[in-house]
Amino acid sequence: APAAGAQARPALKSSAFRLQPLTGYGPPPTGPGKLKVRKEPITEISRSGRRMMLTFDDGPNPNYTPHILDTLAKYDVRAMFFLCGECIVVNRELVARMAEEGHVVGNHTWTHPLLTTLDRSEIRDEMTSTSDVIEDTYGERPQWFRAPYGAWNRAAFQLGAEMGMEPMAWTVDSTDWTVPGTRTIVDTIENGAAPGVVVLSHDAGGDRSQSVQALREYLPYLLDNGYHLTVPRRRM
Repeated sequence: APAAGAQARPALKSSAFRLQPLTGYGPPPTGPGKLKVRKEPITEISRSGRRMMLTFDDGPNPNYTPHILDTLAKYDVRAMFFLCGECIVVNRELVARMAEEGHVVGNHTWTHPLLTTLDRSEIRDEMTSTSDVIEDTYGERPQWFRAPYGAWNRAAFQLGAEMGMEPMAWTVDSTDWTVPGTRTIVDTIENGAAPGVVVLSHDAGGDRSQSVQALREYLPYLLDNGYHLTVPRRRM
């Protein structure tokens, strides 16, 4: 399974990871190949209505993803899943379930490489092959892309825009990839909760049993505190 983790090295200076909140929840306003090429990834959503977004990287994984989906279904909450192509091809039924239950999936490359070490053609292959298998399995091409490790470069922004995908990062890193203990994960997310926040968690890339249990604890807390967990609208 792909290795998980926060940004491995700063492909962009740290200030680049702040951007104006994403407004609205519709698909990108223009078709594939016509998106504006961003210089920074989106890190927040609209703050109106106390909205937050939960995102899960590196899956799907048969040991952890079903439990995360079960918890989300229990509370009628939808989330974003940034999927790796090599995991999709052996867990297609989980991607189909994501589609059926209204979750939004994004492109997280095929093998979870550090993009800053690849040339442009290699990055294109990683992204294109993953979008292809997502379309085949999920039923739609992804409209969102997240660089592994949060390591963005110019080619990733340009190629993503050419493929009709907006770059999505995060506001709060749950640190679950360090396996710090369930309580630490819960505290990190609950303390970081705020309107517009995008939370980074993982459902693959290692032992994610703590991530599964943490979701069961912090999700009802967020809902009880008036947060609306949302996702971008899927293209119809």
